[in-house]
Amino acid sequence: MSDASIWLVEDDRSIGAALLRTLLAEGYRAQWAASIAEARALEGVPDLVVLDRGLPDGDGLGLCRELLEQHAGLRVLMLTARTDEIDVVLGFDAGATDYVAKPFRLAELLARIRAQLRVGVVGRQQAVEVGDLQLDPGSRRVHVAGEEVLLRPKEFDLLARLADEPGSVVRRETLMSDVWDSHWFGGTKTLDVHIAALRRRIDPTHGPSRITTVRGVGYRLERP
Repeated sequence: MSDASIWLVEDDRSIGAALLRTLLAEGYRAQWAASIAEARALEGVPDLVVLDRGLPDGDGLGLCRELLEQHAGLRVLMLTARTDEIDVVLGFDAGATDYVAKPFRLAELLARIRAQLRVGVVGRQQAVEVGDLQLDPGSRRVHVAGEEVLLRPKEFDLLARLADEPGSVVRRETLMSDVWDSHWFGGTKTLDVHIAALRRRIDPTHGPSRITTVRGVGYRLERP
């Protein structure tokens, strides 16, 4: 997807200008905004947003949530100097699909951008049914008992990975590698956060969870 549409939201003028030049040189249709207000004025629909958290008119987390409400399945790569585990968890919980810490290496950032675009376009297209849970990777839609359930991008990716092996335990390390990436540098608390959020969205009001925790090993999407 060398012609993919990328929105760069970065208030540091030197970083923003340099990255914009690089993205355009790589063949991407890139636009740059230095604030939340400018980002809201960008034209078209992006395939990927490279988003700084510390913006002059607000926290990038709020903009991340806003964009995901407008564009289902959007990939958001957080680019920020905030690298504490809680900040990383908050970024993923807001719907970010990758997290790159500043200072960063340009080659690695470009590789992660390519990886995000591949995931967004290729993916697995075959629909899956596990009991009354239906998951369609092509449209990135989930239905439970006939009702559509809205999931954030990482929640959908996590459910899709568990649905690849319904009834089988998927190890924590495998989930982190497959749903996030092999460059993940923090703990696995973000996995637990996303599992908890996923349960709130897909589990019945009463009765056992659709996702079982196998302590010390991983998680299993239960068959009916």
